Amino acid sequence: MATLLLRLVAPMQAWGTRSRFDDRDTEAEPSRSGVLGLCAAALGIDRAEPMEHLTRLRFGVRVDREGVVGTDYHTAQLRPGDPKTRTDVTRRAYLADAAFWAGLEGNRGVLAELHAALKNPHWPLSLGRRAFQPSLPIFAEPPLDLPLWEALLTAPSLRREDDAEPYRLVLDREAVPEGERGRASPSRRQDVPDGPFVRRRYVSRDVLTVTVPLTPDPDPWLRLSPSEEVGA
Repeated sequence: MATLLLRLVAPMQAWGTRSRFDDRDTEAEPSRSGVLGLCAAALGIDRAEPMEHLTRLRFGVRVDREGVVGTDYHTAQLRPGDPKTRTDVTRRAYLADAAFWAGLEGNRGVLAELHAALKNPHWPLSLGRRAFQPSLPIFAEPPLDLPLWEALLTAPSLRREDDAEPYRLVLDREAVPEGERGRASPSRRQDVPDGPFVRRRYVSRDVLTVTVPLTPDPDPWLRLSPSEEVGA
């Protein structure tokens, strides 16, 4: 098994799992469905096409910067200018100034193909909504010969010098070593695509959240170039 890390940094991100037309939420960290959607866009997988090779991958996130939750206020009309049409008010939540590492663990061949696609995506990539463009390249190194847990623990920091809160890891239950599960908080997330995205059906997964006091080593395997320096 191997792990591919994705760097998710942007002025604004949104990772909704319970959204409706007039009320669009965001989770506190990237959702599995959102990250797999980003991967499908990179690979050129249409919303009506199967993507079981992606849903089989284990998934986890490390929260480097929590970000600040904000809400956009929108109005929409089905027939602008028609006095009989109604005006719908929509509220769309987002995360401002957040930074995450997302990791996918599984078949090295699938991850290598995905890494190449992230460097040269078929469709433009965004972090949850089309307008939310990444401020740093999403791709990092090719797949690492590490399990998901270890890859997330060793990834370089995406923080600023004055960030002080502990790191939070949110992973599929199976990706957390048994010795670490006793201090983890369990929950369930309904964000695993059940078939093609066009079906809009999702199943739940067991998730463990672990808070860890990390001091990531700036290992050369993911050293940022000067033009990519965080906060630049």
